[in-house]
Amino acid sequence: MELQEVAKALKELGHPTRLLIYKRIVKAGYEGIPVGDIQRELEIPGSTLSHHISNLCSAGLVSQRRESRTLYCIAEYRHLLNVITYLQNECCADEASQ
Repeated sequence: MELQEVAKALKELGHPTRLLIYKRIVKAGYEGIPVGDIQRELEIPGSTLSHHISNLCSAGLVSQRRESRTLYCIAEYRHLLNVITYLQNECCADEASQ
């Protein structure tokens, strides 16, 4: 994973509202959660929610699936794992060389 991809993901998760939305999407599991449910649970106006979800999608953290008239948000767990792995890759490397 490239530095720019990790930075983008962390930037989007650095916004309190987006982090709250992302946590709710992650909690929903692999089937995802309807956007309307997120809006009701978190009491975020539709246009604001759409903006934040768009940012999470552009960072690769969330994907969307449409079923009839319902739009679902699904956490991209593999991308999140890649971000975490990038941060952990050199954990304690300096200690090992001493």
